[in-house]
Amino acid sequence: MRFRHAEAIRTGFPELAAGALYAGGVGTAVDTGPRAAEYTARAAARLAHATEGEFPEVLAWRRAFTRMGLKPTQYRSASESLLRRLRKVGSLPRIHPLVDLCNAISVAYAVPVAVLDVDRIAWPLLEVRPAAGDETYTAFGGALEQPAPGEVTFVDSAGRAHARRWTHRQSGLSAVGAHTGRVLVVTEAVHDGGAEVVAEVLKTVEEEVAAHWGVATQSAVLAPDAPEFVFGV
Repeated sequence: MRFRHAEAIRTGFPELAAGALYAGGVGTAVDTGPRAAEYTARAAARLAHATEGEFPEVLAWRRAFTRMGLKPTQYRSASESLLRRLRKVGSLPRIHPLVDLCNAISVAYAVPVAVLDVDRIAWPLLEVRPAAGDETYTAFGGALEQPAPGEVTFVDSAGRAHARRWTHRQSGLSAVGAHTGRVLVVTEAVHDGGAEVVAEVLKTVEEEVAAHWGVATQSAVLAPDAPEFVFGV
């Protein structure tokens, strides 16, 4: 199984820093609540001094969305949406122990952290690339959508899109749930210093997975000279 960003994305967004992690055996019979609360508290402390719209990590994604022709306050990166919810509601949604943990890590570092069900993706390749216009996307409610040509999405080997507008929204098809056994975690940043943050996020997720599930992981920081993550071998 392979994950990568297409050359068009690397060229169009040279500031992109990204990393990916693979893990199996991540069932629901664990309690990540206390650790998730610690990461959420870090984000809440930061939000006490500034809104998420002032964070450099968020502003960088807004600039990236503008370059994609999107209105950044209409289509927000996943990390901005989570931070906004945390500021307004005071909590994050409870979905799955690993997703809850990664959402908390996402707000703590203010960068997107996506968790996808490996067994709901058609392999051998999942690629972040501009849509051709013939891909299909399954919304969380089950409705089928078609990303517009040029829209950045995660496309698998069957032509299925697993995201809308890059880091805006994941697919219901590969969403993690009680059925999930294997996951691919992807984190991306486009702000100055993003490479260091991505490496730290990967290390944090790896340590938390080991502590809660006791399973080994595979991970890699991706770069122009090493753009592909090969895993599950």
